[in-house]
Amino acid sequence: MKKSKEVSELLAIMSALRTPVTGCPWDLEQNFRTILPYTIEEAYEVADAIERNDMADLQDELGDLLLQVVFHAQMAKEQNLFDFHDVVESITGKLIRRHPHVFDRPDHVSPDAVKVEWDRIKAEEKAERQALRRKHGLADTEEDQSVLSGVPMPLPALTRAEKIQKKAAKVGFDWNDPHLVLTKIREETDEIDEALATGSKSAIEEEIGDLLFAVVNLARHLAIDPEDSLRKSNSKFVRRFNYIETELKKINKSPSEASLAEMDALWNDIRTKDKS
Repeated sequence: MKKSKEVSELLAIMSALRTPVTGCPWDLEQNFRTILPYTIEEAYEVADAIERNDMADLQDELGDLLLQVVFHAQMAKEQNLFDFHDVVESITGKLIRRHPHVFDRPDHVSPDAVKVEWDRIKAEEKAERQALRRKHGLADTEEDQSVLSGVPMPLPALTRAEKIQKKAAKVGFDWNDPHLVLTKIREETDEIDEALATGSKSAIEEEIGDLLFAVVNLARHLAIDPEDSLRKSNSKFVRRFNYIETELKKINKSPSEASLAEMDALWNDIRTKDKS
């Protein structure tokens, strides 16, 4: 199959867009921070294409995500930090290093054994990075020294909560029974009730956060991805609400013109249909 674009051509295009005077004014004024939201957005659009099983759209969205990598690499190259080839070399080396059962000592191992080995190698890499920082006179930050280090702040809150909990669990700070987590969830709902009685928005916000954190914990114990679970619930709500809008349209009504009782009846109707 003939490829319409080579990586080298993509790099050349990005370089042209960032060339002073002759480049694109919008591209030229961007920096790592201003591009970051687009990078995150493109990753979500890849996820959306996968959720919809739209492979044509997935191809397009993966291209958009690749552009983000190329954009960041080009800006780094301009600052003499690194370039796209360094990025590729870095991930290539990492993949080989973290898969010794494939590239170093070919062997048939279980997925669980692969994960254990992956985590061990990651820990070694972290120690090497810290040693290099010390060599250059850079002190370890408090987070660098923590068991919970390495969980990126920009991650979606549910995903970050799950990763934090997994790290804490590795050193034994974890429930040993999902039913205990469910008990904790009930406690958190009671604490929300108490916070509501105070009328303190900050207290209510804190307790709702604790409830969400506990729900993520339960999902983790049951091997359920909380982000994926909530995404599916969002899609289900949208589909059911669309049903309400469609049915109301048949009687020349919009949701804002219908009563809550009418909409609730239609909601129960679609729920029943979903279960049949």
